[in-house]
Order: sequence, then C-alpha cells, then structure tokens
Amino acid sequence: MAFREWKTFASAGFGAALLGGLVGSAFADNALKLTELSPNGADACFGRVYDAAHLKARPKQKVTRIFFYYGRDPVSRPNEEPNANSDTSYNGFLTTTVRGAKAPEWAGGWCNHESEDGKSGPIRCGMDCDRTLASLKIDGKGRLILSDLSSDIYLDAGSEEELGAAEYDRQALGKEDDNFRLDPMPAASCKAEFARIDPIDPALGPPLRERLKPDRAFCYGRDYDAAHMSSHPEQLTQSIRVFRGPVELASFASGGDAASWPDGADIVVSVTTRQKGAKVTQTYSCQGEADQWRCAASSKTSNFSCDIAQKEIFLKRGANGAITLANPNSSLAVVDLCSKAADGKTMSDDKVYRLEPMPQSACAP
Repeated sequence: MAFREWKTFASAGFGAALLGGLVGSAFADNALKLTELSPNGADACFGRVYDAAHLKARPKQKVTRIFFYYGRDPVSRPNEEPNANSDTSYNGFLTTTVRGAKAPEWAGGWCNHESEDGKSGPIRCGMDCDRTLASLKIDGKGRLILSDLSSDIYLDAGSEEELGAAEYDRQALGKEDDNFRLDPMPAASCKAEFARIDPIDPALGPPLRERLKPDRAFCYGRDYDAAHMSSHPEQLTQSIRVFRGPVELASFASGGDAASWPDGADIVVSVTTRQKGAKVTQTYSCQGEADQWRCAASSKTSNFSCDIAQKEIFLKRGANGAITLANPNSSLAVVDLCSKAADGKTMSDDKVYRLEPMPQSACAP
C-alpha cells in the first residue's frame, strides 16, 4: 500500500488555537473591504489560461494558468485540526500552473491599501516574513492587473544558495511571469482551480475528528496470521489494538475541551509480539495536525526511566472506514521505549499498520 509522507513538523499547540481565534476575528472585521476587487463584498475571482500561441511567443513565461481569489480560504480541506484553528486572516490567494506541471502551486497573503488610512492608494498583498505576494489594480475594463510577482514566490528564503543556481532557476517562475492581466470570473472558477492542488479522495470519508467522537469509545485493530508473519520475517507485531475506553473518555470529559477535539485526546495502543506472548499497553496523548493525529507517548499509566514524550505515532483516516497508524521512529511498545533499540528510525517492518474497526470487546484490557 502506498502512503503519502507522514508529517513530523512541530506543532504550535495552544498558541495555534489562540491565533486561530484571533485571526478569525480579524477576518470578520476587515474582510473584503477592497471595493475595487469586490464592489458588493462578495468573494471575487480573476483568472487566465494561456493558449499555445501566446506561450510560443513568450518562451520565458512559465505560467500557463493563473488565478487570483479575493475572499475566504479556498485551499483548506477537511482535516484533523480543531475548528478553532480553521480560519486564517489571509484574504488574497494566488495559484499558478507552470509548463509541464501536473498540479498548481499556491500562496496566500493579506491584501490592503498601502495608504495610512487603509482606504486609498495602491493595493499590496503581503506575506509572512515581510514578503510581497503581489500588487493589484483594476483597469478600465474590470480586469485585474497583477504585478510585482517575485520569481521565488513558492520558495523558502535562502533557496538560491541552498538549491544552487540551476535548480533554483528550474523551480522559480520565469522572467516573463509578471504583469498579468486577469479576467473577472465566477468565484466557482477559482474554487475549482484551487481544488486541483490537492484533490480529495472520496473513499477516505470524513476526518477522524468527525468520525471519532470525544464522548464515544472506539476500537481498531488487526491480528496477523501465520502466513503473513512468515512472509514478513522482520515484523515483530503479531496483534495490535488502538482504542479509547472508559478511562480515556472520563479523562477527556474532566479535563478536555470538546471545541478543541481531538487536541488532548488520549488513546491506548496494545501490542503482542513474536518475542512476548503477553500484551504490552501504552497510552498516547494526541492533537490534530494537518491531515493526521500526532500522538506522543504518555507516562500516565506507566513509569519510565527515560523521557518518552518524544516518542510519537501518527493516525490517519483510511479508505472504507479503516485507519492507518504510522510508527516512523520506534515509538510503539514492540520494543522497550527506553532501550537503544528504540533510538532513531524504526528498523523492523513495524512502520505502518492498516487497522479495521472492531467491537469494543476486542480492545478490552
């Protein structure tokens, strides 16, 4: 089975939740006040798709499709982060597709008048790290003139030195990728274009945070038969369960926040291995992060001679009601979490599990 890369970036935790609330308010207060772009306060879309003749005449232009959306975030997909984190203060979104690319790239920013009163003068869209997304103006025919587009708009600061000149030039936009004249389009056209960035697989169904409720127990697992174990000699796990039971439900009810679900949710993982017939159980504390639950080992139910907080596993929704569990860095109790065997990446075949729903009785302690 093929899997996308499991994300292991650091989380902002409470700060992210707080920021989500603040920027949501900021959007409500300041959104869509640029009447040049949106005379009636509705989301606005501008775009252009270049034909072969235009591109042939401009060999240094890489962009074949470009869309600018002024409004609420058209990029985000149903994911695992709490609803409190789902809004952004961005009100301008740009997406481009270059020659030979299968999907667009995108960037977002804050678009405002540059004057002190914020009501007149040129419109500039700024980005994080004091970068410019674009400058905007409307011509006499209602078209959007988009200029000051940096060639490294999708690259990190310092990328030229890191990538080298040749690779940087390959990834950057072309020398003629600026001063675009975009036609007004229905908002649905921009939403459809942004949807091409990361198409949703309908087989996955809703996010885990919707599928699994804060006040309901669940049980997922898998038992590997002799044939499977024989064909996977490097796999230690014979049986695995992932669940929330009465103890975990009571813990969240007393100290958790349903509005921030799944942040603060405890799950339990129990395993049996080739070496040990007895079940070994470990508790993890989870938080939603992008399209996964990131779950750190907890000492709530066990005493350890080492700090296990850095031991992390990841849960993702799978097709047809299943879930997948990733163990990229030896964070399951198939090995002693404080031993040298648990240092670094998982070396055995115990990296990714596809788990099916089971009766709650199958996860009984």
